[in-house]
Amino acid sequence: MIELPAEAARWVQHLGLEPLEHEGGLFRQMHLDEHSSAIYYLLASPDFSALHSLSSTEVYHWYAGSPLELLLLHPDGRSEVKVLGPDLDAGQLPQLVVPPDVMQGSSPQSDWTLIGTTMSPPFQWDGFKLGERDALQSQFPAQADRILTLTRA
Repeated sequence: MIELPAEAARWVQHLGLEPLEHEGGLFRQMHLDEHSSAIYYLLASPDFSALHSLSSTEVYHWYAGSPLELLLLHPDGRSEVKVLGPDLDAGQLPQLVVPPDVMQGSSPQSDWTLIGTTMSPPFQWDGFKLGERDALQSQFPAQADRILTLTRA
């Protein structure tokens, strides 16, 4: 487990966050019903959210810590980088909608970040797919270096 900065550790303890298998980071599911699900999610550098796609729309909400940088790889071959955070003048967003089947991976811009995500329909493991480094680098060569940092060996 990564040693957390004191403020991040306080959030982890207060929210009861636990390691998230496969993807990385720490999380806690706060809501689940037949229509939607919601989690808290904390990433502390050098950890990252491994590139993955989901079969449902996911909405990100920034809460605390440093900005979160997301790489989005679209099925049509487009790629984009978005930043969640509090600095609107710098183009950061407090909320971001990621459509289904978009490969997404992220990391904090500095020490740590706390976000939340909501999904409708709710998250299900059978709708989760980890990205494969070689295939993604081949499909998105302009993002090869970032794909390397957002996939696990």
